Amino acid sequence: MTRPLRKRFGQHLLSNPNTIYSIVKVIRPKTDDLLVEIGPGRGAITIPILKNIGTLHAIEIDRDIAKDVTEQCENIGNLIIHQGDVLNFDFNQLATQSKPIRLFGNLPYNISTPLLFHLLKFSELIIDMHFMLQKEVVDRITASAGDSNYSRLSIMIQSSYQVESLFDISPNDFTPPPKVNSSFMRLIPTDEYKAQIKDHSTFSKLVETAFQQRRKTIKNSLSNVVTEEQLINANIKASQRPQEISIPQYIKLSNQLAK
Repeated sequence: MTRPLRKRFGQHLLSNPNTIYSIVKVIRPKTDDLLVEIGPGRGAITIPILKNIGTLHAIEIDRDIAKDVTEQCENIGNLIIHQGDVLNFDFNQLATQSKPIRLFGNLPYNISTPLLFHLLKFSELIIDMHFMLQKEVVDRITASAGDSNYSRLSIMIQSSYQVESLFDISPNDFTPPPKVNSSFMRLIPTDEYKAQIKDHSTFSKLVETAFQQRRKTIKNSLSNVVTEEQLINANIKASQRPQEISIPQYIKLSNQLAK
């Protein structure tokens, strides 16, 4: 018996076969991939991926749905369910640097941002990530300095990943339809910025502090953290707002603090 969805888990399950096909096509699963799905739901993406690769790991918080999707996949392949909260999941259980993982999933809207920050801890163990997210979140992740959507999330994700919005998804493609639009995106770990950051904790704290008062000038929002001379050395004007400052500028500023 198919059990009703639990609203507290933010479950909206994909039901449009054309969209499912497009998702599997861009993921391009291969038999030697160590693929991990976050939130398999009723198996809409799980089943076609499993047919392609034979063995698939999945993390699911809902015991009933975990049981249902396991039963659905019994004659399709080896679905290994890790029942629990992905926000507490240690991906070192599954991956090593010699055998990294590929992540994908339809992320629950209510945990998408904290989950992305959680996954930053494991970027060295990840080949790529393909996620369906609220369009508003994808717009923030992919925004550039000067854009209205540019935020702490943009900087922290882009400082560790190459990000790309692949296509938008209509609410009508889900059951039940969410009240928001969705987008499907790709994230690939990169060392382009990470190698330049002297101390990641300092960098993270600096960006967080800057955006706590994003309407203020950077001079005022960071008045207790940096001097005007340090701003000048980072090629930052004291009159700029936090959302006008590029990632390389934030890195240059944080590196001065890390000395």
